[in-house]
Amino acid sequence: MDATIVGWGHTRFGRLEGETLESLIVQAAQEALGDAGIPASAVDGIWLGNFNAGLVPDGFAASLALQADDALRFKPATRCENACASGSTAIYAARNAIRAGEARVALVIGAEKMTHLPTAGVAEALSHASYAAEEAGATFPEIFGRFASAYFQKWGDQSAALARIAAKNHVNALANPLAQMRKDVGFEFCNTVSEKNPLIAGPLRLTDCSLVSDGAAALVLVADDMLDDFRRAVGFRAAVQVNDFLPMSRRDITAFEGPAQAFARAYEAAGITVNDLDFAEVHDCFTIAELLVYEAMGLARPGQGARAIDDGTVLRGGALPVNLSGGLKAKGHPVGATGVSMHVIAARQLVGEAEQMQQPGAQLGCVFNMGGSGVANYCSILEARKIGR
Repeated sequence: MDATIVGWGHTRFGRLEGETLESLIVQAAQEALGDAGIPASAVDGIWLGNFNAGLVPDGFAASLALQADDALRFKPATRCENACASGSTAIYAARNAIRAGEARVALVIGAEKMTHLPTAGVAEALSHASYAAEEAGATFPEIFGRFASAYFQKWGDQSAALARIAAKNHVNALANPLAQMRKDVGFEFCNTVSEKNPLIAGPLRLTDCSLVSDGAAALVLVADDMLDDFRRAVGFRAAVQVNDFLPMSRRDITAFEGPAQAFARAYEAAGITVNDLDFAEVHDCFTIAELLVYEAMGLARPGQGARAIDDGTVLRGGALPVNLSGGLKAKGHPVGATGVSMHVIAARQLVGEAEQMQQPGAQLGCVFNMGGSGVANYCSILEARKIGR
């Protein structure tokens, strides 16, 4: 028995001043249940991905999902936290419950409310995803600035490649009506330090950093012997979690060793290579992260990640388009929602419902969601499932 995705919901991402964590959870849950065409009474369990870490007062948020429908009252609900991979953590926990026979219908929600805090407050909250004993006081831009500095020192200045990644994702977001920043800012703007594009944590500029966002996304998972009851479904060819050491001092920060392990194990489990994928949604919390992911996923050799964007491989129309949604860079990054959002976007691609984002003929997609600085790594290989087989 395995779990399949049969419904989804996704709020707009951005500065949503009229929304609360509760209202975002409720909207995404209601949309997903309605999309699946399944009553709330059929749900066996609820899993909520929510990083929180002081972002909002609703730290005990799992039961907020019950506000979506009175029929959810008395259903078990669990909050899952694994830094920026909290959403994928919730998906994998729900899938495992179905595989174990403990549930047949699962509601998964990822949500975060961030923009009500000043930038310093968000940075302080997110810093809890680092190793306090050695990295206390460092913001995540500073942490990924260290990755970029080490990579540049070893392989040469890659600032132009990072700017091309940022510009690509901004262009892609134009096709995503739910994205936070739908504006083509251009390569030259991204590649130039200016008053509007200052250095945030050298060598990373403002355009190299993902957005502070509010938003939520949700999925309905069911046991795969129930598929005849639904109009379309997306299944897991593979779903792999790999955790690496938390201290950066114990890792090679010129490479993504944990992510590379996750991709390799997912490919092996799915019986594929990177060349079999039709698209990928990957964790570009910073542009250096997407560059390192190109190498981790096998699109380029170490130190040559820039080639994947220079030769057009990862662009729309390329051999393996990456982040057609705009990615975290432009779609937005409401931390607990990110992993669920990625799976929603991928599922829509695989059933031909991605509208302007659609990758023609997409049959096999990859989602890579990462918690911390390459610490909690989740890689899913997804495909559409036939109904009535």
